[in-house]
Amino acid sequence: MSHLPAPSSTTAPPAPAHAKRRSVAELSHDFRLANGRLARRVRQEQADNELTSGQFSALGAVFRLGPMTLSALSEEERVTPPSMNRTVNALVEAGLVDRAGSAEDGRKVVLTVTDTGLALVRETRKRRDDWIARRILKLTPDQRQVLAAATDIMKELANS
Repeated sequence: MSHLPAPSSTTAPPAPAHAKRRSVAELSHDFRLANGRLARRVRQEQADNELTSGQFSALGAVFRLGPMTLSALSEEERVTPPSMNRTVNALVEAGLVDRAGSAEDGRKVVLTVTDTGLALVRETRKRRDDWIARRILKLTPDQRQVLAAATDIMKELANS
């Protein structure tokens, strides 16, 4: 015999999992895991190449920011100059980045993306954007609004 009260028509349905209250620690943990899983999944959508994620990130930085020195790229990617030098060597060997002497200072080397590198970055961006867009199309209008607001919050977090 059950000692639970009989269901009432005024009883609210349980809150969806995303609506439950979480502590800041739980939310930060869940957010970090979900963000990491999504980032790994999106990284799988790339043009056919043998680049590591670090190499592609460096290539993307030169693509996005334009010609730059090795030290500037190291700072941007938050790695040591010797580590970035190995990454750039691989990109140069693959024909994706060129090194040239700086017009202002002959001691400095400036990195630029080659036409092959440009095509690779553009194709990978297209694949990744298409993958996400196909999933966003499956969301309800309310979910899209929430995603838009969350995207703005994520940008704030990333820039803080």
